Amino acid sequence: MTEHIPTPSALRDAPFGADELAAARTDLTTGINRIFAASAMSASGHGNISVRLPGHHDLLAINAGELLRPWPADDLRVGVPALRTVNDEVVVVNLDGEVLFGTPSPSVAAILTMHVGVYRTRPDVAAVIHTHSPYATSYALASTSLPARYEALLVHGQAVDVPVAPWAPRGTADAVRAIADTYRAHPDTYGVLLGNHGLLVAGDDAKHAASLVVAIEEAAVSSVGAQPLGGPVPFPEHVRDLDLRLRF
Repeated sequence: MTEHIPTPSALRDAPFGADELAAARTDLTTGINRIFAASAMSASGHGNISVRLPGHHDLLAINAGELLRPWPADDLRVGVPALRTVNDEVVVVNLDGEVLFGTPSPSVAAILTMHVGVYRTRPDVAAVIHTHSPYATSYALASTSLPARYEALLVHGQAVDVPVAPWAPRGTADAVRAIADTYRAHPDTYGVLLGNHGLLVAGDDAKHAASLVVAIEEAAVSSVGAQPLGGPVPFPEHVRDLDLRLRF
């Protein structure tokens, strides 16, 4: 017989359940570890990731502190020990940016509105990842769009160049507005380069967003490497008539 473990008091008045919170943590862990495994994170490990809370389109789960390293995934059982880990590592916010559960670090608290802004602008996406992936960030520092000339971008749904959002201080209304305006101006893009800062990628889910972060970093590395050889060449015109997107 399975032992009944009472729900922690922090969840008693929450508009979601322990299972939903644990499922969100699993999604976050999947995305985080995929990026680390591909060495697409900067050496600092700085970044943040959010997903829509399962069953709650208007609630987001986001890492509470700096990523720095992969997340352990060996104990995701629903129970007091597991939920304590979730509480330590996950924050739940609504689409007004109000924290409903958990305690974000000062660094994460400063960028909650950035994540909220993307979901408000792109109601079709279910995950958002921000990294300082080194080669993608090189394009951001140069304020240069990353050309979509690497087939892996097409495979993950990024069939257009990755545009650049102009710089504004992180977490400010100006920065949130610049990102939202860039997504509105480029409705077919999942990724946006953050001028003088890094990379932001939205996705259909955490796995898709993480895979696209990796593909964008690979595209940036390869594009820089192709420059001495004459630069990356465009796809043939008929690529527009092809659907190369893989849906997992």
